[in-house]
Amino acid sequence: MSGVAAGGGSTLPGRGEGAPPPLVLPRSMMEAMLAHARAEAPLEACGIVGGRDGRPVTFYPARNADRSPVRYTVDPEDQLRIFTTMDERGEELWAIFHSHPHSPAYPSATDVRFAYYPEAYYLIASLAAEPPVLRAFRIVDGRITEHRVMVGDG
Repeated sequence: MSGVAAGGGSTLPGRGEGAPPPLVLPRSMMEAMLAHARAEAPLEACGIVGGRDGRPVTFYPARNADRSPVRYTVDPEDQLRIFTTMDERGEELWAIFHSHPHSPAYPSATDVRFAYYPEAYYLIASLAAEPPVLRAFRIVDGRITEHRVMVGDG
């Protein structure tokens, strides 16, 4: 895939010394997320990323139970299946992914209100511009912290 922008640009605060290290997503994982987002557009797409030793290892696409262009809920059956598979594989919840088909890759008020997993990253892909943008956040007690995303091999 060509033309994928990761991260949010070079003007974000916290990019200097002392900033958290960037998250490295395998290129194949990022491509799978964006393919899922494009396939589900104009609805929001969603999924879960399993990790091991603090690194992302598997992207699990899921159905958006809300079937909405402005919000998502991971389908409960998909969530149970994914968490069971992650347990069997020794993976932990690393990130929750969703897309914004028509708005920037930044958590909405709804995203913040329903951010129930403070230990997870929230990966948001925006299809509003070309190339699409993928950004990562932690959302803890309503506070949003962005983490830079880099694309690695794999």
